[in-house]
Amino acid sequence: MTRILVVDDEPQIVRALSINLRARGYDVVTAADGKAALAAASYHPPDLILPDLGLPDLDGMEVIGGLRGWTAAPIIVLSGRADSRDKIDALDAGADDYVTKPFSIGELLARLRAAERRNAPTDDAQVMLGPLTVDLSTRQITGGEDSIKLTPTEWKVLDILLRNPGKLISQRQLLTEVWGPSYVRETHYLRLYLARLRRKLEPDPSRPRYLLTEPGMGYRFSP
Repeated sequence: MTRILVVDDEPQIVRALSINLRARGYDVVTAADGKAALAAASYHPPDLILPDLGLPDLDGMEVIGGLRGWTAAPIIVLSGRADSRDKIDALDAGADDYVTKPFSIGELLARLRAAERRNAPTDDAQVMLGPLTVDLSTRQITGGEDSIKLTPTEWKVLDILLRNPGKLISQRQLLTEVWGPSYVRETHYLRLYLARLRRKLEPDPSRPRYLLTEPGMGYRFSP
């Protein structure tokens, strides 16, 4: 059974989440502040973590950093902070996704399922994009009418996105991993390379199905 740690100081939110998640077969552990969350995570290691950022003792970013020191469990932030800076900071601190309050339980459950899928162990380096098969180990793309070739940089960008299905990858993370830390402000690089990848891989590049943009935050591969 998947164990979820819910971290929030609003009792009504904790209660609502606990009822809905338990009804769908999840084991739920709750904490009302940052210190309690870190303690709960050490005593009952979670498979998924749902923290708020506005906690009464520790800032949510500190909690994320503390958790990331020893656990790789997916972290999906649930917060009323809608500013893109908060979202980017949370992702850079180690969060895997960010949901703004108020949210529907249906949206949250979809994010949870996506996190579980990408956290499941797999040795398969092949990813399907419609009729195309992308082999990340051999860097070959098959299944199209025409041969599709990617540049080394295009492969780097695509590899990061496809190995994290459903996960929101921040602009900073992509720029750092592909080009290096001195390029974190060069967001136009990402627009250029995503446009190239969509022209080569998407059925309709103007209405992407797989390589999605989250405005102001980053990019996401939607399987």
